[in-house]
Amino acid sequence: MGITSAIVMFAVIWWMIFFIVLPLQMVSQGDDGAVVPGTHKSAPANAQIGRKAKITTVWAVGVWIVFATIILSGVISVRDLDWFGRMDNAQPARPGQ
Repeated sequence: MGITSAIVMFAVIWWMIFFIVLPLQMVSQGDDGAVVPGTHKSAPANAQIGRKAKITTVWAVGVWIVFATIILSGVISVRDLDWFGRMDNAQPARPGQ
């Protein structure tokens, strides 16, 4: 796995975890009783985006380490995910092409 692949994998994992963490412990403006004019009552009263981004980063680093270790160790490869046998007749890439 190259550095670009590692960064892309971290970004994907980070955003997936962020979307999981966003709704956790959310208090809506309707629940809080103070609806700001022009917003919906289900809008968050205090989103705490910075706190949730820090939580996401901690979890994403841990999940990324697990995935990177699995990929780099060779336990799972692309050929393991070839359920339809499309890589059986694939020619290996020649250097310089």
